[in-house]
Amino acid sequence: MGMISDTEMAAISIKPASTVDLPAIIKLLAESELPQAGVGDHLATALVAHAGGEVIGCAALEIHGTAALLRSVAVAVTYRGQGLGQTLTQATLALARQQGITHLYLLTETAANFFLKFGFQPVDRSQVSPAVQNSIEFTTLCPASALAMELRLDQVDPTVG
Repeated sequence: MGMISDTEMAAISIKPASTVDLPAIIKLLAESELPQAGVGDHLATALVAHAGGEVIGCAALEIHGTAALLRSVAVAVTYRGQGLGQTLTQATLALARQQGITHLYLLTETAANFFLKFGFQPVDRSQVSPAVQNSIEFTTLCPASALAMELRLDQVDPTVG
């Protein structure tokens, strides 16, 4: 796998997801071994990265009042390691702030070090907002072995990340 050129990276656009993107998002999540169930319910707060008309990355918020679950952060294999995951995560954090989210949570088995860069910190599952604890991803889709992490958006400088 070769490096993605600067020209190719410049041609990538990040925009709100639409129903047309849903099949490609589900495929990308499956390829990334991430839960696909319920993603269509959160398209209004999902972002996609497009290159050449193809979905090459995605991220979504599952909003529960002023708390939310960051889910579905995935990048196509050929675009990994190029900073696209970081760009998508930063865009999703900005969206969370626009939506008035104060507590953002995630569950991960493999990406804790990645999310530490954005200020997420491991938390005990019992400390997660009750509304988020009742979400399908939290109760059924992610195994109990997944690490819960929290980012307090009301305490973080949005320019860091």
